[in-house]
Amino acid sequence: MWSTIYLSILGFLFLLYATAILMYRYWFVKLKQYKVPEKFVPSTSFSIIIPARNESSNIVSCLQTIFNNDYPKELYEIIVVDDHSTDNTSALVLELQKTYSNLKLLRLADEIDGQLLNAYKKKAIEKAINLASKDWIITTDADCFMQKEWLRNFAAYIQETGHVLVAAPVVFLKENNVLSMFQYIDFLSLQGITAASVSAGFHTMCNGANLAYQKAAFNAVGGFRDIDHIASGDDMLLMNKIKKQYPDGLGYLYAQQATVATHPMPSWKAFLNQRVRWASKADQLKDKSVLLVLVLVYFFNLLIFLMPLMALFNIHYLLYCLIALLLKTVIELSFSIPVGRFFGQSFVWWFPLLQPIHITYTVVAGWLGKFGSYQWKGRNVK
Repeated sequence: MWSTIYLSILGFLFLLYATAILMYRYWFVKLKQYKVPEKFVPSTSFSIIIPARNESSNIVSCLQTIFNNDYPKELYEIIVVDDHSTDNTSALVLELQKTYSNLKLLRLADEIDGQLLNAYKKKAIEKAINLASKDWIITTDADCFMQKEWLRNFAAYIQETGHVLVAAPVVFLKENNVLSMFQYIDFLSLQGITAASVSAGFHTMCNGANLAYQKAAFNAVGGFRDIDHIASGDDMLLMNKIKKQYPDGLGYLYAQQATVATHPMPSWKAFLNQRVRWASKADQLKDKSVLLVLVLVYFFNLLIFLMPLMALFNIHYLLYCLIALLLKTVIELSFSIPVGRFFGQSFVWWFPLLQPIHITYTVVAGWLGKFGSYQWKGRNVK
């Protein structure tokens, strides 16, 4: 009796899960890459904001990729916000200021006067926006790398569509180890869902490593007010607020030239902390469609996660578990393969072998995101 109920619930959740994945696949394969018009004349101005905490190993390379952009220097500025770094991040930025007049440095410690916060990154962005002199804000991270046409693609898309917030792709750099490849493939799926659902007007999803919005729109919705106590969510929670006031003002820049690359987490502990941080904002989301999908994904994975334990009482659960893993893998591959093509990733034959890791981290990170705490940038966050 119990087995029948368990398997019936699992089967029902799988049908919902498969429907969602196939829906995302349908939207994704319909997308056409954005191309900058031949006669495009740039007029959009950007303040590029980079919160940085102990990023001396990355900040110079990040800034150089931005300065290498094929975009008029007078139309953009870069504001680096040093978030209480204990290395020479600030010194490196100051040295670059001698060469680049459109580079600014803001020290968060000087702005908050010893105030203890739960959301330092939001405060860093907010202080930088107060200093920003351009019409549009682009947020990114200090360990990101941009392509030469990055700003041109944003500007052309903005001038053509009139949107007030634009999300764009992020990809992890590939390294030759299991942890890196797992993160690369897993993150591709998240980015594929973002591209598909935002373009279809279904979800409000984005990544703060590659996000642009009008400064006026940010101010119009009160910035981070009412969400500034939440450690994470400087991207999606803000996107939710902007969509409420500008329901037709959101867009997704589906262009390889607009993709930002960043490093994967260097260790399993760092990876788990990152995903717990992402999961911690789930119950704060105002977009109920995202929340429902997250709940579906969590409980579907939880039931599969528990199957080996159930096998202690009924050996048949091992067979059921293998069948569930096979079905999950097949449906996910139907979506991951076309997404991988966009990012230049061919099929990885050992993708199915990563399923136990994927299921385990989904269950653990989801639980800790709701009931636990995590470490980020050397800080303990609840």
